[in-house]
Amino acid sequence: MVTGTNRGIGLEYCRQLKEQGNEVIAVCRSPSDELKSLGIRIESDIDLTSQAAIQDLLRRLDGKQIDVLINNAGIVERVSLDNLDLDSIRRQFEVNAIAPLRFTKALLPNLDKGSKVVLMTSRMGSIDDNTSGASYGYRMSKVALSMAGKSLSIDLKPREIAVAILHPGLVQTRMTNFNQAGITTETSVKGLLARIEELNLKNTGTFWHQNGEVLPW
Repeated sequence: MVTGTNRGIGLEYCRQLKEQGNEVIAVCRSPSDELKSLGIRIESDIDLTSQAAIQDLLRRLDGKQIDVLINNAGIVERVSLDNLDLDSIRRQFEVNAIAPLRFTKALLPNLDKGSKVVLMTSRMGSIDDNTSGASYGYRMSKVALSMAGKSLSIDLKPREIAVAILHPGLVQTRMTNFNQAGITTETSVKGLLARIEELNLKNTGTFWHQNGEVLPW
């Protein structure tokens, strides 16, 4: 199951996972034509900040087991010290940090021994790596998400569920204004899937770059 799938990294996750022969469930608010063309199961009209929407999805799933849950949905809004938009900061916390934790908690009955949980965070959420400042809402929400992932890795280990905290790299998506210095979604997801494949109970809770580098907190 992948969230945030109508474009970008989420869409590419779905494409590559299907190509590998997996049964894929794409969760989104509104599916794009590209997503529809993949021929996978799509669960749309799902706002991950809404408990009612999540409960509706759970009813649709009807207890279906999820082997890998990829929490990919997120937003970025630029917030500087000169333009300290507190509502934007709160909104980014709700979508980027609280929603993935809420969704993972809700999906626990669908996860079994050996299942994996993935949280898509960002290197911008690394405190040690922050050399440019600003981006308050995004940076702060991604730090919070990484902490949630670390706690989940501890709390879910007795259930034999491993957790990965993943940075996709600088990727050419709408979120980065298609930064030409970045890598393609295809390259990013190929690396991310390799990290998920390597994930186990011994390395659960690791903060990884898609290229395999372990990132500083």
